[in-house]
Amino acid sequence: LLLYLKTMILFRKFRLLILMVFLVACTMHIMIDLLPKLEKRGAESADGGCQCAQHPGSDAQGWGKQRTRSGAEAEAGWPNKHTLRILQDFSNEPSSNLSSHSLEKMTGAGDRVEQLRRSGPSEDHKPLIGHQSRARIISTRGGSRLSALYEHPLYKVDLPVLTDDDTLFNVNTDISFYTKEEFSPTADIPAESYPHWLRFHIGINRYELYSRHSPVLDALLKDLVNQRITSVAMKSGGTQLKLIMTFQNNGQALFKPMKQTREQETPPDFFYFSDFERHNAEIAAFHLDRILDFRRVPPVAGRLVNMTKEIRDVTRDKKLWRTFFISPANNVCFYGECSYYCSTEHALCGKPDQIEGSLAAFLPDLTLAKRKTWRNPWRRSYHKRKKAEWEVDPDYCDEVKQTPPYDRGSRLLDIMDMTIFDFLMGNMDRHHYETFEKFGNNTFIIHLDNGRGFGKHSHDELSILVPLNQCCRVRKSTFLRLQLLAKEEYQLSVLMEESLLRDRLSPVLIQPHLQAMDRRLRLVLQVLSGCIDKEGYVNVVEEDVVRDSATHRGPRHR
Repeated sequence: LLLYLKTMILFRKFRLLILMVFLVACTMHIMIDLLPKLEKRGAESADGGCQCAQHPGSDAQGWGKQRTRSGAEAEAGWPNKHTLRILQDFSNEPSSNLSSHSLEKMTGAGDRVEQLRRSGPSEDHKPLIGHQSRARIISTRGGSRLSALYEHPLYKVDLPVLTDDDTLFNVNTDISFYTKEEFSPTADIPAESYPHWLRFHIGINRYELYSRHSPVLDALLKDLVNQRITSVAMKSGGTQLKLIMTFQNNGQALFKPMKQTREQETPPDFFYFSDFERHNAEIAAFHLDRILDFRRVPPVAGRLVNMTKEIRDVTRDKKLWRTFFISPANNVCFYGECSYYCSTEHALCGKPDQIEGSLAAFLPDLTLAKRKTWRNPWRRSYHKRKKAEWEVDPDYCDEVKQTPPYDRGSRLLDIMDMTIFDFLMGNMDRHHYETFEKFGNNTFIIHLDNGRGFGKHSHDELSILVPLNQCCRVRKSTFLRLQLLAKEEYQLSVLMEESLLRDRLSPVLIQPHLQAMDRRLRLVLQVLSGCIDKEGYVNVVEEDVVRDSATHRGPRHR
């Protein structure tokens, strides 16, 4: 009987324990089911405007006590608290967006790192010119190799005398539409007093975006780095995130944030149309275009941006604002809205809130200077399996040469210039190009959107050279400059390295990318040599035609 009583008591105790465990399990199951609904409701509440009592200027938990907004910057009706988000793997490497991300790793950059550390935390007083000892290494005995290049006769050829038909704007009549009434040009205000971005626009003509030795260019590059950012908005269209930044002097630029470190190459399984757009590629493309003497890339400069003060706090784009969050490492991150790589998994994170990016000066507004968009004849299929016509037809160029505007004038030669430019960078993403409508068919091609260049230094994509192989045509001035840049005293990689030292984010390219340009330049010259052997020099290398301003019609292509 005693044993029976003890057994019953133990059974009751275990029954209570089992019941308690069952109740706890049910409660946890209900809470797990409710979490997604609560998160969704929280997101909907944020979309409608957060009604939190905490003022955006006070210390918010989500932004850290060190990050506050002034009352003047806070806008009524704006959400003042972000929905909590879980940060997942936002990059290939934990340090991918570290502001000093790769300086210690890069070959030959140790001196520059030590210089930056000694210079203190202030970025406002960082010199635009690179470390002087580094500059001396890549100089000739007589001085800068880059200066010697620009003194070469090939870089001193004068343009034809410009008429009103050859300039994009007439300073006396057109600029008044550009500026506010209080800044409209008068006899008392010389053009030299205009903002540098406006002077850049005024200088655009039929043959170039800017002149070889324009003092405005260097001043504009400094503005891109130093001008205060007053507003930020996402750029519509495109596959990846880009921001439109407006400065205190009313100039504007396109900002592409850093997505990869200098050392990272495009993954081998990536298609060209899903590759990352690299900020350092935009910077390097501008310098390469200038060294090639094309001058068809708008000015680009690198800048270290404070994501809190210079993006989040000045944007009125609520869609952009809502994508900001704090990572588990206490870094400021955002991802915006776009077709590719705009998610928490691919968020752009600062260290803690500083991020690199490229700033490309805007061209004149389309309402003032219309541009025409052309489909590149050698456009790729942008399909995983299909091939474009030029990839299967070796005589494709013969068809192109019979089609306007490639049947006469300089357009086909401009395509060859662009082909060489893209091959040196490894850029496969050239589906369209633009020209200024005012100048008709006889003007240069604008080399826009170069962010997918410099992705693989270990691979030379020979398919980029197909237009040159098929057409066997090149402008004489381009051919002579390529031969010059292949010489030891004017070596392309050395000139690029020296030119890129001027950028705030130097070193912009690692040594393997610089060396790859030398290798690719030799390949271009080999292709042209083969064309000359096959068709003869006079049939391959075409003289630069000085266009008649009255007709602007060049010779027909053979």
